[in-house]
Amino acid sequence: MATTSAAAQAHASPLQGQQVILVTGSTSGLGREVALRMGAQGAHVIVHGRDEARGLAVVEQINSGAGSARFYSADFASFDNVRSLAASILRDYDRLDFLVNNAGFGSAPDERWVSEDGHEFRFQVNYLAPFLLTTLLKERIISSAPSRIVNVSSLAQSPIDWEDVMIENNFSGGRAYGQSKLAQIGHTFDLHEELSELGVLSNSLHPATYMPTGMVQRLGVTPRATIAEGADAVMNLIMGDVEGGQFFNQMTPRRAHPQAYDPESRKRLRVLSAQLTQGL
Repeated sequence: MATTSAAAQAHASPLQGQQVILVTGSTSGLGREVALRMGAQGAHVIVHGRDEARGLAVVEQINSGAGSARFYSADFASFDNVRSLAASILRDYDRLDFLVNNAGFGSAPDERWVSEDGHEFRFQVNYLAPFLLTTLLKERIISSAPSRIVNVSSLAQSPIDWEDVMIENNFSGGRAYGQSKLAQIGHTFDLHEELSELGVLSNSLHPATYMPTGMVQRLGVTPRATIAEGADAVMNLIMGDVEGGQFFNQMTPRRAHPQAYDPESRKRLRVLSAQLTQGL
């Protein structure tokens, strides 16, 4: 169940006119760095994660500087948690200027897991949960326009097999991760088409290759980029002069996998996503 700690709420009420940003998965790694940077710029940051101690540490650091923050706990392997998180945010905030869907799980270990809701774990945590959260918060984001949605994706993209979306056959962690990230990119393109005329800018990106995050550590590879480099790329989509409806490799627009641009594939994904997140 999504929760917030009373201790995390100290000195954390947004000021009049203060921009509000939700960064999912912001208790460590890339999300933490983005949250700290936005706090340093004076924003009110909604910190999200599963580890309360880590979350409160981020909140304390932001609250001791130019910004303000509060922490909410939610496990994206549970749609009930996601719905509770969205309900708490809608209850506590009358605006949401930026949504950064950063929380996710990588390709390692190479094991097929199932979420609390019965779906392939990576497809739910990396795609279906952010899809549900974004849908539930959409009207608040629209009413806060000009506003932005940033989906942290990857260059690792695998086409969706419509006959086996949950990869019950021939499973690999890399395939599951890549499929979830491709779905995320396709959803971002849909958001752009739906919301751009309403003042909401939507983009996705590959922030950097093999940053020293927990995801990369589980993979057992040597980092090639820094978390700061990845955060630079995310901040560019939050604050920079960019056009919407694009996929970026760090700061450069790049073509995603062809399936992400196919209208019929995206329609199938929309219908499936709504079905799997029933109760919207």
